[in-house]
Amino acid sequence: MNPRKIALVGDYSDRHVAHRAIPVALQLARERAGADVAWEWVATRDIRSAQRDLKGFSAVWLVPASPYENTEGALDAVRWAREGGHPFLGTCGGFQHALLEIARNLSGLRDAAHAETHPDGPALIVTRLSCSLVGASGAVHFAEGSLLRTAYGAPSAVEAYHCNFGFNPEFRAPLEAAGLGFTAWDDAGDIRGAELSGHPFFVGVLFQPERAALRGEVPPPVTAFVGAVVARGPSNGTLPR
Repeated sequence: MNPRKIALVGDYSDRHVAHRAIPVALQLARERAGADVAWEWVATRDIRSAQRDLKGFSAVWLVPASPYENTEGALDAVRWAREGGHPFLGTCGGFQHALLEIARNLSGLRDAAHAETHPDGPALIVTRLSCSLVGASGAVHFAEGSLLRTAYGAPSAVEAYHCNFGFNPEFRAPLEAAGLGFTAWDDAGDIRGAELSGHPFFVGVLFQPERAALRGEVPPPVTAFVGAVVARGPSNGTLPR
């Protein structure tokens, strides 16, 4: 049987620490779980139809480093995973764009925008942080019963960031009404992670847990993601409508 394959969706550059860390994190998680999984980088410019271009993949990790070359391709990958029940992990920019996709296609906020690419957008789901988190680290707290809490096996952890943008809490209510649960926050109560109810594994975090792999540590969300990929099984490439 061929290994289940994860699409690492984003625009790879070895200049990005997270990009260098992601394969290491997956390798560590694969070894810990004894899982038969593989991965492949998929540039956003190569996604014109996720149903077609991600056929044969079992899951999506929407990786950091935005703006993406093809934002619509990145959003289509999120939708493919969300609607098809394929495991999804979004870290940093990947989390931000997962919020954007859900806002547009589940919450009915068709004008939802990201301030990095559309600073004057009418519904800025993702806005510039009041204080940059580039190079920052800090405590993250997890909701009881959440996938993140289960993955870490602890109520909180210290994680690293590399971002200037985050979720705009003014839009919390419509996203929660669409089934998104906000399950991680920092010491100030600012949202740092979310999960989609009714989905086998749909998790996004603003921090970059993959960076821990460069210290030889297995990042808990990546281990949980790999476990979900194995449980989900091979993809048939279809997208329910």
